[in-house]
Amino acid sequence: MASASPSVVIVGRPNVGKSTLFNRLTSSRRSIVTDEPGITRDRIYGSVSWTGRSFQLVDTGGIVPDDRAAIPREVLRQARVAIDAAALLLLVVDARAGLTPLDSELARLLRRTGKPVFLVANKVDTPQWLSLASPFHELGFEVFPVSCEHGFGIAEMLDSLLQRLSAAGALPSAEEPSSAESDVPIRIAIVGRPNVGKSTLLNSLVGQERAIVSPDPGTTRDAVDTSLHRGGHTYSFIDTAGIRRKGKTKLVAEKLSVVMARRHLERSDIALMVIDSEQGVTSSDATIASYTQQSGRSVILVMNKWDLALEHARSAPPVRQRTRFSSRRAASPPEQQSPPSLDPGRLMFDYEKLVRAKLKFLDFAPILFLSAKSGQRVQKLFALIDSVAAARRRRIPTGELNRWLREVDLDRGTSPSSRRVKIYYLTQASSSPPTFVLFTNQTQPLHFSYRRFLENQLRERFDFSGTPIFFTQRLKKR
Repeated sequence: MASASPSVVIVGRPNVGKSTLFNRLTSSRRSIVTDEPGITRDRIYGSVSWTGRSFQLVDTGGIVPDDRAAIPREVLRQARVAIDAAALLLLVVDARAGLTPLDSELARLLRRTGKPVFLVANKVDTPQWLSLASPFHELGFEVFPVSCEHGFGIAEMLDSLLQRLSAAGALPSAEEPSSAESDVPIRIAIVGRPNVGKSTLLNSLVGQERAIVSPDPGTTRDAVDTSLHRGGHTYSFIDTAGIRRKGKTKLVAEKLSVVMARRHLERSDIALMVIDSEQGVTSSDATIASYTQQSGRSVILVMNKWDLALEHARSAPPVRQRTRFSSRRAASPPEQQSPPSLDPGRLMFDYEKLVRAKLKFLDFAPILFLSAKSGQRVQKLFALIDSVAAARRRRIPTGELNRWLREVDLDRGTSPSSRRVKIYYLTQASSSPPTFVLFTNQTQPLHFSYRRFLENQLRERFDFSGTPIFFTQRLKKR
């Protein structure tokens, strides 16, 4: 059995149906599909299982070899990284558009790699349209007329694909995953508004140029998944598109990318909420932070670009101290006081208080100041992720919980005098996130202030750093 699933890479020019093929083969909606060309930019990974055999599928952006613009050039570079690691290539073309010069150019480039290539003639929706694929035989590859949207011809292509991969080496069985695949990864979504450094942070964490980085906001559209094995743990990072207000999104792809970003947040365990330290916490940051809280994810606040914030603080103009009655004494200019030496630790402490004041509802979330671009303090994130993941999975035995309940002074919590709360006992119903069941003398929900008091007392005793805590109530019959 192979130690890892072979990689099959989808390539082609823009808007020929690569992402539609990827979504059909992986039985998912991982890649965004619209009529707008150039939607996919980064490499998108998925797993395909067919007749008890499995392989890894990679969707790449539309390739235009001669386009020297920044984004198309990065798309080409990302595609080349995937092609270098591929066991087989799927060259997707538009059968209805016929053979184009760009298709011929891409076929020539792929032929140079020496890797097996299947030519997928897409948009052949019925057997009556099979003749549309005929012109592509001149490229010298095995041609498969298919309809990525309707599924015509997909089964025959997959059978031939697995047969070719089997001839090159054994395929891992879908029922018998490797030990690396059987590990339960920590799923981490990197979220934030556009252009705060999410993709740069992903690249710094995994140690490679995994996601395209550009000064233009909205560069990332599809969510970029990357797995990393480190220190006995498996981390699955998801770099999401920048979340912005609906009124700020114009293209259909941008609107879909925001929707997909929120969906990927909900399938993660931990959210790395990235904020631009130089700009500070904005109203958009607060809105996105509220999404993370409402989703029930554990949260780490990542204050990125801390090096720029420090530089800005150092270059701030010196404080001018006016002498008494200086407004009346024009001949005496105000004295210039030399700025005191900047203490980064003190500045970080003061800055954290400002962040806490604006994001009070995330007071349980740890804060880390770092620079994704320079790599400063980035490695500290892994220890923080491990700690938060452990807190999220933590289960407290019922006996220990009720011993704590007897020790804590519940009367210190404020609640309406008309319905004083009496908590008889509690138990933890589930973890990820931690959820506790309270058996009380009433069915009415706890007052929010009393619930907050109870949560704070629970956090003082048990380590639930970074994770939200939920309570449900049941009436104890006496």
